[in-house]
Amino acid sequence: MNSFPTSRTAIVTGAASRRGIGRAVAHRLAGEGWAVGLLDVDGPAVEDLADELVREHGVEAAGAGVDVADAGAVRGAVRDLAAALPPVVALVNVAGVSSPTPYLELDDAEWDRVLRINLDGVHHVTRAVAGEMLKAGVGRVVSLSSVSAQRGGGTFSKTPYSVAKAGVVGLTRALARELGPHGITVNAISPGPIDTDIMGGTLSAERKAELAADLLVGRVGVPDDVAAAASFLVGAESGFITGQTLNVDGGLYMH
Repeated sequence: MNSFPTSRTAIVTGAASRRGIGRAVAHRLAGEGWAVGLLDVDGPAVEDLADELVREHGVEAAGAGVDVADAGAVRGAVRDLAAALPPVVALVNVAGVSSPTPYLELDDAEWDRVLRINLDGVHHVTRAVAGEMLKAGVGRVVSLSSVSAQRGGGTFSKTPYSVAKAGVVGLTRALARELGPHGITVNAISPGPIDTDIMGGTLSAERKAELAADLLVGRVGVPDDVAAAASFLVGAESGFITGQTLNVDGGLYMH
């Protein structure tokens, strides 16, 4: 088992949203002593979050504004974060967009937008960060898929979202094979209904009750539910788990 550096960095994408999973992951990891590098299309907001993590958790943190679908910009941003922070050991790919457009009303621009951010973006960031993990000699990659990929939709978002998130699972498995010999594990998390704005805005009490009716635990999820799973999968003890998809969905999908 490859040992973790005592001082280490986790990079989290899509971390700026105040009610989002990325922000919850960033706070969770900072609270556990990780230095945190943040990537988000909203540069000022992610830089503010970095300052917040430093104040609240006493860790090193830095943020960079970048569109994860822009491969060149991603490489530059990851290079800057790696230069400013301890060795990069973990990556949590959270950045994504929703897409409620019905398939028969879908245009090419919407298809491309969703695939570029939700799938290509995971590839671009992972490819850039993997080089840093090789230097550290160990790594943990965790990417967010969705129960929508496993059930063919049935959530707020429709076809291009489901396709992109299914692609994340395939990418996760392929990378687990290729990167495993380098001490890097690669896993996915498949959330079910989580009360974030990607569900079309803040969920009303009625909408929460409607969603919870399909869940075995009697409630919709919160960002901290996913953050807890991410924390486990990037930890030192998870080195024998790779190529897996962990459902965090209240029992919505069993396989």
